[in-house]
Amino acid sequence: MTFGQIAGFALILLMVGVVLWRAVSRAGRQAEAANGQERAMRVYRDQLAEIDRDLARGIIPSDEAERTKLEVQRRILELDRDARGDRQAAGSGPRLAALGVLAVMLAGAVGVYWSVGVPTYPDMPLLDRHAQAQQARADRPGQAELEAQYAEAFPGPFEFQGRDQLEPMVQQLREALVTRPEDATGFRLLAQNEARLGNYRPAIEAQLRVIELAEDRVPVDDLAYLLDLMALATGGIVSPEQEAVIERILRSDPENPIALYYSGRLYAQTGRPDLTFRLWRRLHDVSAPDAPWLEEVRAALPELAQISGAPRYQLPPPPSPRGPSAADIEAAQDMTPEQRQEMIAGMVDGMLARLANEGGPPQDWAQLLRALGVLERRDQASAILQEARTVFAADENALALINEAARAAGLTGE
Repeated sequence: MTFGQIAGFALILLMVGVVLWRAVSRAGRQAEAANGQERAMRVYRDQLAEIDRDLARGIIPSDEAERTKLEVQRRILELDRDARGDRQAAGSGPRLAALGVLAVMLAGAVGVYWSVGVPTYPDMPLLDRHAQAQQARADRPGQAELEAQYAEAFPGPFEFQGRDQLEPMVQQLREALVTRPEDATGFRLLAQNEARLGNYRPAIEAQLRVIELAEDRVPVDDLAYLLDLMALATGGIVSPEQEAVIERILRSDPENPIALYYSGRLYAQTGRPDLTFRLWRRLHDVSAPDAPWLEEVRAALPELAQISGAPRYQLPPPPSPRGPSAADIEAAQDMTPEQRQEMIAGMVDGMLARLANEGGPPQDWAQLLRALGVLERRDQASAILQEARTVFAADENALALINEAARAAGLTGE
């Protein structure tokens, strides 16, 4: 290293030392408070999002949701006022000094890199960030600790209209299940109602019993509901135990929206927004138009794209209605033949247009085949079947789903 390089390093270190000497006492006092404020603000914002999702899923009534949101918003305002006071007290002196140091450091860095840098050397800062994110993921508190923190921040019980009537009924169900430990339906009902009361740990235990009784035939929906309950109990912070449930769900259903949603939250909370961007792009594509997380995901995707190095990303239009559901078709059985045909035909035509223009997952093609079978439009169903087999020729699972729908539609010889 030349004398000029050594002198450049010495000048940089001198300037940094001056600023650090002036700022270290103040920084030490402010750092702990700022970190605490940031953690609290993140918990409060996650809580607001959780309340909206719970309301959309019908887990909590609207009056309870409104009261809880008002309380959380009040705490956010108080926290924000405290944070602004701290920032104003900090003054502008260190900022000016820091700008001077930044200019000197930038000039010195360019000069040193020009002399000794290697342009093809790996991006160490990026690797460091990924390593830090991995460490943050490994250092997360467990489910029990997060539940305790959330319960301390938001002590219950949740008050809502009808709680006085619901509590004794839930108590009766608890007592009945003591003598009926194999009653999966009873435990499923208990999990739902414990959650309504805000008793998330008992709700989780009841849902775990539902899963235990299913043995090796656990429906993905039961695992997804367990994941929802665990996230409710931690205010939306994704614990290692929740991550294990996410992985179990995705092994069975790689496009499960609830697992994709919480997996994205996990990476956002541990410093990997680029992975959140990838996951939530997929989530957006597979979400129903009325999915409770859709508004949050659509609001976050543009910013996540910028952070992830995809500045040209364009937010796609909101998901369009996916056509007739099984419930729609079942409800149509009570109509007159003319009404049934008209309702289903309108839905099917819309779905045909969407799949022709945009494509869609195999579940949509299977749903369309079943609807065409109800309408007895066999020629059209046969053409759709052939097209679906071409589109998903390389996907054995998709072909199995489509062929099953074809049999249900009466296309047994094709």
